[in-house]
Amino acid sequence: MNSRITRRRFIAAATSLTAFTIVPRYVLGGAGQPPPSETLNIACIGVGGKGYFNVVDVSRAGGNIVALCDVDDKRASTAFEQFPKATRYSDFRRLLDQEKSIDAVVVSTPDHIHIPASVMAMRMGKHVYCEKPLGQNIAEIRLATQVARENGVVTQMGNGAHSGPNYRGVVKLVREGVIGEVSEVHCWCDQAWAPGDRPEETPPVPKHLKWDHWLGPAPYRPYHPCYHPLA
Repeated sequence: MNSRITRRRFIAAATSLTAFTIVPRYVLGGAGQPPPSETLNIACIGVGGKGYFNVVDVSRAGGNIVALCDVDDKRASTAFEQFPKATRYSDFRRLLDQEKSIDAVVVSTPDHIHIPASVMAMRMGKHVYCEKPLGQNIAEIRLATQVARENGVVTQMGNGAHSGPNYRGVVKLVREGVIGEVSEVHCWCDQAWAPGDRPEETPPVPKHLKWDHWLGPAPYRPYHPCYHPLA
């Protein structure tokens, strides 16, 4: 297997569509600049569920996984076992503060951690691949875009589902007028992304979960399994 990974291959490792990409000159190589074939040291933040598959994809593309971060030791156990040489963390801030050698970061956390982790990494000059949604409001998106430009890093938001045949098929039907003029659209999701009313029960936090780290910048609320794990 080719152990070299280019920055282009890093971005494509999770087979997602590009949301915004800013490519500095040194990515293309040149006099006094590192070549694009250099191996990247990568840290992955959020390595359970979808995050696990992102770790595997980046590793298969030739990335050197040097650090893994997750607040849930149980959900992250597969990744921890598969990459035993990677340093483990439960707080992404500590990871970014201590892992000076990393070139890029993969963020696959719950939504409310996407911008805090991505922006902190970009401000430190790290390239970032972040799962969707990039942010929770337009102000967060503008901040991420600004920070990426200011620091000249390579960035991408994962949105691979939109390249699938179902989405493309609907677009084709609409553009070709097969279903006529569209005046109303109904969307739904088969997962309980929101629990509805906030639960009144306050069960104890599982020993394998660092609840404060899971909350991150969000206002404090008691633990309940309706929030984590989602699956």
